[in-house]
Amino acid sequence: MTEADTAPTQSVELQRVTLGSASEPRDDVVAREEPLEIRVEGRSVAVVMRTPGHDEELAAGFLVSEGVVTRPRDLLEISQCPSTDNHHGNVVDVLLGGTQVDWQSLTRHVFSASSCGLCGKTSIDSVFQRFPPATADFQVEADLVAALPDRLRAAQAAFELTGGLHASALFDLDGNLLVLREDVGRHNALDKVLGHALLHGLLPLDRHLLLVSGRVSFEIVQKALAGGIGFLAAISAPSSLAVEFARAANQTLIGFLRGGTMNVYAGAQRLREAAGANASRFA
Repeated sequence: MTEADTAPTQSVELQRVTLGSASEPRDDVVAREEPLEIRVEGRSVAVVMRTPGHDEELAAGFLVSEGVVTRPRDLLEISQCPSTDNHHGNVVDVLLGGTQVDWQSLTRHVFSASSCGLCGKTSIDSVFQRFPPATADFQVEADLVAALPDRLRAAQAAFELTGGLHASALFDLDGNLLVLREDVGRHNALDKVLGHALLHGLLPLDRHLLLVSGRVSFEIVQKALAGGIGFLAAISAPSSLAVEFARAANQTLIGFLRGGTMNVYAGAQRLREAAGANASRFA
């Protein structure tokens, strides 16, 4: 694939309309969105709408989220299929290292929109059959957590150009940014982070903090649990099922992390305030 094939942004022409003035042509930069077919041992298991780049990580993270792989040795190879007139290289094939696959479960979804991910988990109980509750036993300072959005935003190069990309970022317990991935899909950005962690031998992520830029749905929390993440924060809002899931999974879930304030919906015991602060503020 060429550098243009993996660029996260694309230039477009537009007509700028301002009320009371004549319209004028302009150039703009938008986030790229293209399909990616994920194959496992030659068998198609999903098509996701994603921003090109880090496709190998996306495929690996998808398999982490689906409970297929947990260790680097579970993967023998992830290959990008050559460009053709039809695919433009938007196909990756994963060769497993002897892992047994429930093909019926893995292929139950054929298509994934960038906006909603692979929807349709039957129940919270079905997820816990594959992923145990989080075991993270640390505490972090509230002011450290409050500083994470600025660190995420400073590293969002593509968002700075387009304003149209979600981000997922992984931090250590000292607030150091370890990896950030951007994508038009919230779920894809997180899968890329999980894939990076798998390929670099970091799983389980039970001593890490996850920050996402968009809203938190059930599947975002479930994907975090698949990676062993017990501390999840978001700049936007959670859904009701995300809150219910996080509480059942022993995860810390923070929403509306903005400007020094935050709502802690689950797992407040992992958040430590400054001495003398009113602890109920984060309850």
